[in-house]
Amino acid sequence: MTARERFDGLVAQLVTYIGTRPLDKSLEQDLNSRFPAGGTELNTLQAACLAGIEEGWMCSREGGGIRYGRVTKPSEASGGFSVDVVDMNTVRGPHHGHPNGEIDLIMPLETGAQFDGQGAGWLVYEAGTAHYPTVTGGRALVLYLLPAGAIEFTK
Repeated sequence: MTARERFDGLVAQLVTYIGTRPLDKSLEQDLNSRFPAGGTELNTLQAACLAGIEEGWMCSREGGGIRYGRVTKPSEASGGFSVDVVDMNTVRGPHHGHPNGEIDLIMPLETGAQFDGQGAGWLVYEAGTAHYPTVTGGRALVLYLLPAGAIEFTK
């Protein structure tokens, strides 16, 4: 099985679990319980992400010190979510809003790396929230799921 096939299979498992649930702190807690940092599924997903970066089909763009890229467009197979992955190393990204919310999987690659003040695991932003995505303390990958691929970058 290729890294892409492993990645797609794990994403399918995640979006099936999420279903049509509201994007809120309850979902965040459930994801951290069902798919914990350091667990088999997330370790496999992180390895697939690193292989995807190495193979060039993930994080193929770069800007402002951030490697990024949309890996999957919203579709029935992706549960209506787009899937993006960013590779950030102690940097603040561009301000943006989440019209439908955002689900983030934080995968620190260096001890102490955090995304928006949180270490390894899941972080869920509700619909209508906005932020400057920020990684501190080292390098981290962040996978994010956007319902209907909706994101609004601000000036």
